[in-house]
Amino acid sequence: MPDIKFEKLWDGVYRIDGRLATENIARGERVYGEELVDYNGSEYRLWNPYRSKLAAAIVNGLKTLNIKRGSDVLYVGAATGTTASHVSDMVGEDGTVYCIELSERNMRQLVKVCEKRPNMLPILGDARYPEKYSDVVEGCDVLYQDVSAREQAHILNQNERFLKAGGTAYFVIKSQSVDVGRSPGEVFKQELNNVNKDLRLVEKVGIEPFDRLHMFSVFVKD
Repeated sequence: MPDIKFEKLWDGVYRIDGRLATENIARGERVYGEELVDYNGSEYRLWNPYRSKLAAAIVNGLKTLNIKRGSDVLYVGAATGTTASHVSDMVGEDGTVYCIELSERNMRQLVKVCEKRPNMLPILGDARYPEKYSDVVEGCDVLYQDVSAREQAHILNQNERFLKAGGTAYFVIKSQSVDVGRSPGEVFKQELNNVNKDLRLVEKVGIEPFDRLHMFSVFVKD
């Protein structure tokens, strides 16, 4: 068997033969058909940046990655669990990923993913009305948002209530969901300006060539 080139990039994030990966906490289980790699007694899931904007941002040089072992993460717009499952790997068994998803169709697949991952909690809900799941979600270290909606900054602002002081918010802006008639750059600027002022912008990362119509941004709650 050829030697594997293995590098640790962040807490819970690795590069294996030049490809991004996380250590699989649900050994033997795939979420979206990803390749599994065994190395030194552990199993890793290769992480496709064309399927995950967080992976794309990391590949493109993201400098602020505060999703760590034991972190509690509110994931708004979890869809079928592709990126959320890698976040689940990153936070490990001592962390929690609260997965908010509006679509019942997506939720059916997400529930199947969560059944294999005890640290993922699926919540069917509308992120515009976070008070409806405030009895379930506790204070979080990280807020991660990736939703297809017009009022994206408003949704982030509404869910900021769950983010602890000093916590990190990852805001994926989908320009086409906000306004298809304006340039992505105009939409990105508008949405960034509409974020609550106690969230301080610390980083912006373009995620081309993986996706040119989205921006990945990072805020810290002062």
